[in-house]
Amino acid sequence: MTDVWAPLALAALGAFHGLNPAMGWLFAVALGLHRHSRSLVYVSLLPIAAGHALSVAVTAGLLIAAGTMLPGNLVRIGSGLLLISWAAYHWRFGHRHRVRFGMQTGLLGLGVWSFLMATAHGAGLMLWPVLMPFCTPAAGSDGGPATLALVGVAIHTAAMLAVTAAIAGVVYEWVGIEILRRAWLNVDALWVAGLVMTAALTLFNTF
Repeated sequence: MTDVWAPLALAALGAFHGLNPAMGWLFAVALGLHRHSRSLVYVSLLPIAAGHALSVAVTAGLLIAAGTMLPGNLVRIGSGLLLISWAAYHWRFGHRHRVRFGMQTGLLGLGVWSFLMATAHGAGLMLWPVLMPFCTPAAGSDGGPATLALVGVAIHTAAMLAVTAAIAGVVYEWVGIEILRRAWLNVDALWVAGLVMTAALTLFNTF
């Protein structure tokens, strides 16, 4: 992938993650409605984004560490198989293992909740096909794998936060969470499809 397409792909994945209610906007809206606070809706998005970014960064760091000790092809194949396994688990059991926090939680609790949710959903693994060509020692990129990974995580998180904030604002101000009862979209199915697609991209080294 060219240097132009890589940040675009990371931003697109960030927008996709931001669309998912489980990544934070639904909780932010519900929290704001519960406490009758418009400002809380937007303030709560900051720890949610931070937790998401930390989860993605930890995953990327583990994969980079694996790349320094194992052959690149082994890391690529292993990552692809892990993505497929994660998709199968999420499809079969994901709805039974939700991370639940009460409406009285603070900002720190929101960050922890977001970290756990992003980790449980395999959000960081979904970025790996894009990051992999630039975040392995064999890539020989300027700045080193860790720096490039952090830049990628920052681009991804900024896009995720922008989309999450936009949806949270619209739902809080005009739509209301009751819309989910009338116009529900099976986001879990889309998420599993995304995991499978990124697994295919990883295994066949499309990027």
